[in-house]
Amino acid sequence: MPANSLKIGLLGAGRIGLLHAEHITSRIPAADLVMVADVFEEAARLCAERYTIPHFVQDYRVVLDHPEIQAVVICTSTDTHARIIEEAAQAGKHIFCEKPIALDLASIDRALNAVERAGVKLQVGFNRRFDANYRRVRQAVERGEIGRPHLLHLVSYDPAPPPIEYIRVSGGIFLDMAIHDFDMARFLIGSEVDEIFARGGVMVDRAIGAAGDVDTAVILLQFTNGVIGTISNSRQAAYGYDQQLELLGSTGAISIGNNYPNTAVISDGYSVRRDLPLRFFVERYTESFVSEMAAFVDAVLHDRPVPVNGLDGRIPVVMALAAGKSLAEHRPIRLSEIEH
Repeated sequence: MPANSLKIGLLGAGRIGLLHAEHITSRIPAADLVMVADVFEEAARLCAERYTIPHFVQDYRVVLDHPEIQAVVICTSTDTHARIIEEAAQAGKHIFCEKPIALDLASIDRALNAVERAGVKLQVGFNRRFDANYRRVRQAVERGEIGRPHLLHLVSYDPAPPPIEYIRVSGGIFLDMAIHDFDMARFLIGSEVDEIFARGGVMVDRAIGAAGDVDTAVILLQFTNGVIGTISNSRQAAYGYDQQLELLGSTGAISIGNNYPNTAVISDGYSVRRDLPLRFFVERYTESFVSEMAAFVDAVLHDRPVPVNGLDGRIPVVMALAAGKSLAEHRPIRLSEIEH
């Protein structure tokens, strides 16, 4: 018989860690968050107080050594993900890890091998798969409601750039931002991508260019099944968080618009207008974050496959590396070039 609740340790009490802490403690009855760790002990303490978590520590290894903790949620900095996955697997803990697993394939492969050897579960945090709008698009593709998919276009614009300090260590726009779109593309179409061509520029903040990144990009995808896809990314949209999709098929089309705080539309003699879209990902994707964590808890408690596995976490990194190589070399890049 499965356990009544899953005892979880949270690693990292930053913005995304606090989000998961809130959901685990208030919206997922089958989860029991018993300890939080953060390299800044004060952050761990504040998180524990805010969400009534019994224990807080500075060293995440204390969490891994705790005999009652069955699973960990990794929300630490990206450069620590792969190492902590390996250590958690060796400790026999099931693992939920925020994306990306790592910024290089060798580190990812070592982590995935450790998970396989230990026989634990690993779910990667691609929350958009759990959003009701995107799931409806996938459903339409699976049911053949728009015929055979032809053209996919994803729009993903942030309301403002992240701090330069973050950009310097995040891997850049393809690995910290477009990676969600890479995952969505293969999830929605149900096919892998063979080739990527990327163009980008610095149009928002010259400091981003000085840090070696671009803040505006368009990415062309060639899928194995013949579908053509495009992704538009920008670090800044003055009007808020822009998340849209269009998919054209042989017998129809399906699209997703932005989410808004209300449905009110104001009409007068000068214009027809409404309030701005929801401001950022925390507001836009709240329910998807809850759903992905609930799915992880369910998979562990009932010994079911996780819905987003290690390979699902690896492939978008391959795609991001291909996009970066394409941008640098001004040519299309086959994903096979990255693998070899």
